[in-house]
Amino acid sequence: MTASAATRIEKLRDEIRRHDRKYYVEAAPEITDRDYDRLVDELRALEAKHPDLVTPDSPTQRVGDEPVPDLRPVRHRVPMMSIDNTYGADDLAAWGRRVEKLLAESGHDGPIEWVLELKIDGVAMSLRYDDGLLALAATRGNGTTGDDVTHNVRTIHGVPLVLGLQSPPATVEVRGEVYMTNSDLVTLNEEQARSGLPPFANTRNVAAGSIRLLDPRECAKRPLRFFCHGVGDATGLGAASQTDLLAWAVRAGLPVAPGTQVFGSLDALVERGTSLIEELHALDFEVDGFVVKVNRFDQQRILGATAKSPRWAIAWKFEKFEATTTLAGIRVQVGRGGTITPVADLEPVELAGTVVRRASLHNAGEIARKDIRVGDVLVVEKAGKVIPHVVRVEKHLRRGSPRIWRFPTACPECGTAVVKDEDGVYIRCPNVGCPARSRERLRFFASRGAMDIEGLGDKLVEQLVSTGLVTDYADLYALTPEQLEPLERMGKKSATALVGQIAASRSRGLVRVLNALGIRHVGPRVATLLCERFPTIDGLQAASAEDLANVPEIGEIIAASVHAWLASDDGRRTIDGLRDAGVRLDVPQADRVAGGPLTGKTLVVTGTLVGFSRQEAEEAIRQAGGRASSSVSKKTDYLVAGAEAGSKLATATKLGIPILDEAAFRALLAGDA
Repeated sequence: MTASAATRIEKLRDEIRRHDRKYYVEAAPEITDRDYDRLVDELRALEAKHPDLVTPDSPTQRVGDEPVPDLRPVRHRVPMMSIDNTYGADDLAAWGRRVEKLLAESGHDGPIEWVLELKIDGVAMSLRYDDGLLALAATRGNGTTGDDVTHNVRTIHGVPLVLGLQSPPATVEVRGEVYMTNSDLVTLNEEQARSGLPPFANTRNVAAGSIRLLDPRECAKRPLRFFCHGVGDATGLGAASQTDLLAWAVRAGLPVAPGTQVFGSLDALVERGTSLIEELHALDFEVDGFVVKVNRFDQQRILGATAKSPRWAIAWKFEKFEATTTLAGIRVQVGRGGTITPVADLEPVELAGTVVRRASLHNAGEIARKDIRVGDVLVVEKAGKVIPHVVRVEKHLRRGSPRIWRFPTACPECGTAVVKDEDGVYIRCPNVGCPARSRERLRFFASRGAMDIEGLGDKLVEQLVSTGLVTDYADLYALTPEQLEPLERMGKKSATALVGQIAASRSRGLVRVLNALGIRHVGPRVATLLCERFPTIDGLQAASAEDLANVPEIGEIIAASVHAWLASDDGRRTIDGLRDAGVRLDVPQADRVAGGPLTGKTLVVTGTLVGFSRQEAEEAIRQAGGRASSSVSKKTDYLVAGAEAGSKLATATKLGIPILDEAAFRALLAGDA
């Protein structure tokens, strides 16, 4: 009987560990919580009958029986250093130049890869595993000495008690963050209210307080989680980079934060990070920025550290502001692409120095996931310049049973039945002629970054669409002062001036037009790249998706989007209308890159130039017929090197690429070299 019990116990332990991994590491659970609890209950019952078979790494041994008398101080084998902060892209770029310079001065000439990670707003933690078994968990403390909180960390289901490796290292110190999700905080605060206890203010506070409790049974009631993001002391890990380390962590059964990305240039990382801020609302845990790291460990060792911080990593933070208010109502708005977005109408509340009356709810799935209902008390957050969004519902303050909000089945503007995207996230109005879509398209078309039609503001756009004077872009160019004069806030002088502004926009050129059309994935940068290869609309329309994908930096997804729009009935009709209206659909000859002194040449600009900003230098290259690239390769013809040029200079030297100072660059632009 003991032999069969031992076999069943081991099978149950393996199965529970596998389900822990599926849930916490892979975010792909295979069974319900109830079925999982049944496995644990069966294991607990068997171990109760056979106490001699209980081992410290069993899933049932997460919670100790007795509280500890106090928190014992422990010294970290490798200090847990803090990371320097930066709050802007310019400061981040300056840090990147310092990294490049230090590596170049050390004689290291390899390319630099930059890692972008989410900065979890939690509590820093170090976990020591000896021969694969969890031996110690300690807080950061002063960076050198922390507190032993092993008794509490063992209660965190996302922390494996035994690493899932055939041959674990003899000793490894795993570094990471203990945190709590917003949805778990909502549930916890509901339980607090039922018990007559005060609610917790935010996820970080409850994580920090819980991890230092003396009684692990109390900590076990708080659903804490863990993300691994690094290592301290490690023997025989076999990782050569941060990405290698994270891959090892996943294999070992340690959860890692989602969305980590690697970039070949810091510029590309900044561009992605800036856009990623707008997507953070989809996360169920709090993030207060990003951590940027040099990927390769050999480069990290060369860069070293100051007395307090590593030189190879920096925290790119953004200011976050929170406030609590009441949801007065939910309405939807239709975007220029037909996306129907729910918006929260809030009781006015001050946030980041301004009075906020609305917040984005993003999509129907987010409303359902957060269980947002009219009348609820909400925590709203604003990060950087992003429109405020709802963090969570304070359900413990909910009164009665407010109705669940239902997404409309028809467009609120034109009545057309709505459709779901293929991925099921967004709901759209498919009617191209929808007045709301027309308004939003027209607003964007006239905006400064697009056709730059001064005087065509939101109120006037609404009147033009509602009166039927404008139904598509081409209608703008047929407007007369006499048609505009009767409109609200318009007179003869204003109407004449606006018609003049519209007429002037005819000559903006193809780059502006492409950006103004609102084609999915097409912004100013993509429009510029496409027009460098295809300087006329006829050339663009004749190009296949493969031709478009072969344009440097475009790729298959953008190419497919552009090709599909240009080939669609709506796309052809729009282009024909603009052509008939006299809008310029090519790149003006003065702006064309063909025939210049740099035709067919690829240049990279690095360091600081006296007479050019980086953008001005790259535009000068394009005006002279060349291509401005962000990375050095064998295909680079020249490197333009200013002051504090870093690793790109070293790479170009190694590859034998000609190096130009600013004087030589000017001479090349003038055709004198």
